[in-house]
Amino acid sequence: MIHLRRFFSVFHARNLEFMRDRGTMAWNFVFPFLVIVVFSFAFSGKNQEMFKVAWVGEVNHPAALKFRETSYVQFVGMDEAQLSSSLSKLKRHQYDLVLHQSETQSDRKGLEYWVNDSNPKGYLSERLLLGSVGNAGSGEGRDVGIQKRTVEGREIRYVDWVISGLLAMNMMFSALFGVGYVIVRYRKIGVLKRFKVTPLHAFEFLTAQIFSRLWLILATSSIVYAGCNLLIQFHMEGSYLDLFVVLFMGAICLISLGMLVASRLKSEEMASGILNLMTWPMMFLSGVWFSLEGAPEWLQTVAKVFPLTHVIYAARAIMTEGASLSQVQPQLWTLGVLSIVFMGVGTSIFKWE
Repeated sequence: MIHLRRFFSVFHARNLEFMRDRGTMAWNFVFPFLVIVVFSFAFSGKNQEMFKVAWVGEVNHPAALKFRETSYVQFVGMDEAQLSSSLSKLKRHQYDLVLHQSETQSDRKGLEYWVNDSNPKGYLSERLLLGSVGNAGSGEGRDVGIQKRTVEGREIRYVDWVISGLLAMNMMFSALFGVGYVIVRYRKIGVLKRFKVTPLHAFEFLTAQIFSRLWLILATSSIVYAGCNLLIQFHMEGSYLDLFVVLFMGAICLISLGMLVASRLKSEEMASGILNLMTWPMMFLSGVWFSLEGAPEWLQTVAKVFPLTHVIYAARAIMTEGASLSQVQPQLWTLGVLSIVFMGVGTSIFKWE
């Protein structure tokens, strides 16, 4: 039987504890509001696109401009240097059509497009494009300098595309909560205070924590991938060694970030709130579940701030496009620099008590 006086005493004390922890209380109100607002602006729209077309370079052909007015088609702008990458994605059914404007033999600007004949959406996208030729008042495609090119390649299943994001997301949670939250708990219960009176330096302690978590993350990720691969048989275009290097760099960066968060915090609730503030946006905006291609430019810029974005981009390029380490150097350099910054700042401001 519940003793009401004791019950309400504990109930009141816990409420006071929560109210006095202003950081945690503010987090419970601000975070849901931010998530709702960001997603309402970022992913709301009147139309739901059915086809995805890469628009490479400056394309001003009348038929193409008319085609661009078609509803339910998502047009993704690409630079001239990204033509090869666009064709690679077309082979894997990640694009339905690729448009590009080129010089014709008569020195006039002509339109060329690539399509994968094994993609049903590619066939329909091509019909829509050729239908726009007549709407533009130009007659048949051959009369207006439109040239068709084809590529071949099998479809990348969604599970082949998303596995890199899932591995990176699991690594993120293990790195941030497995290190950041634990160190805060150590500080709270006095373990770090005992370490302070020993010859152990902060850099030594943090480095040991990094490598302890690092081997665990890489081992569990390898076991999870290998076990699932036996059942699902993932498509792998690149090198497993290159993938391991990317995950290694990503794990160090995320663990260092967890160290930075835990360098001074004393409250487990506050640490949990800050870690959730980091993990949830990264989980939805770093490309774990869906591509940000075609999303607003400001949203893509924000996504590049997150370490997880660079891990997923590099891992996915290796797995689905056969990219080498030299092709994902920008992502590796970014992860390396962020790791040094996070570790340096975390060590300099670390408190034992």
